[in-house]
Amino acid sequence: MSISSSISRFAVYLKRNGLVATAGRISLGVRRTLFANRMVIFYCDIPSQQCCSTDLPGFLKVERHQRVTDLNAQDLQEITSFWNPKLARRNLEERFRLGASLWLIRFQSQLAGYGWTLQGRTVEPHYFPLGERDVQFLDFHVFPKFRGRAIDWVLMTEILHRLAEDGMARAFGEAAEWNKASLSSFAMARFLRLGAAKKFVLFGRTFVWWDHQGVEERLDSKKVSLAAARRNRPGVPGLG
Repeated sequence: MSISSSISRFAVYLKRNGLVATAGRISLGVRRTLFANRMVIFYCDIPSQQCCSTDLPGFLKVERHQRVTDLNAQDLQEITSFWNPKLARRNLEERFRLGASLWLIRFQSQLAGYGWTLQGRTVEPHYFPLGERDVQFLDFHVFPKFRGRAIDWVLMTEILHRLAEDGMARAFGEAAEWNKASLSSFAMARFLRLGAAKKFVLFGRTFVWWDHQGVEERLDSKKVSLAAARRNRPGVPGLG
């Protein structure tokens, strides 16, 4: 995230929540950055999910959208107003231009949450390159009033089922080690842990540090290319 975007999000949070809450948020963010900044990388072999439809009950509905114009005004307002509306709208339009899909889940016709998928590439420099039929899962969010109802799990599982019907190969996602809710959602949706890693971008090059314990065994057992792991050994630039 750029410095200007970070400042913009900070200003909106300060305006909505006040100085004390903002100071606490900044302190938490600093602690996470310094002491808990590893990401857990997950993967799922999509063909294995072809028979695992969630069989959605009548009060749940999942929709896939690939253009801003597909969204009605109320959905667009709810999705973009949670943090910084201007920045959120810009990010949404950029992702659609990349070819990403926005998945919405409704609970009794109300928008309960959403998540993004992108085929064959990633929004930002990643830990390893994706194949043509690989799909990135990113930025899943459940609105506060619908949390605690396994909405994330239902949405992810339904997306995997539909991607299996489309002939996709693998899905990849990531969550911060401190984010217990996201870690649980990936595990419930039958994603497997690939490993933990840190990365940063310097002069256009992505540097990745893997926690290698068990990574290559997991990759090999699931027939995921070992080339990505070897390219991203500690201290060696990865490919975005």
